[in-house]
Amino acid sequence: MAKNKQKRFKPKYKIKKGDKVVVVAGSYKNRDKVRNVLEVLPDKGRIIVEDVNIVKKHVKPTQDSAGGIQEKAAPIDISNVMLVDPKTGEPTRVGRKVVDGKVVRYAKKSGEIIK
Repeated sequence: MAKNKQKRFKPKYKIKKGDKVVVVAGSYKNRDKVRNVLEVLPDKGRIIVEDVNIVKKHVKPTQDSAGGIQEKAAPIDISNVMLVDPKTGEPTRVGRKVVDGKVVRYAKKSGEIIK
């Protein structure tokens, strides 16, 4: 007997890899700095931003590497960041609209289209 497999709803986020974002919530060390998005994890609703939420990882030595303690960026919740407006350089919300038959993202603060 086959089990019913439901498709899990995967939301479409308005932040993509390579975007410039500002951390608006979380540790005071990470807030109010413009950083690049390294990776978006849509299944978990999280995002990896460069130089934000740095954790130490203990790595075992192998034949190739000596091992030791490495620092890497851990994911943070996607709701804790806002996209930077390309015109003003301030945090803004993101909208979508159809231009020439294509859906494009735009900054709600200035109306500028985000590439």
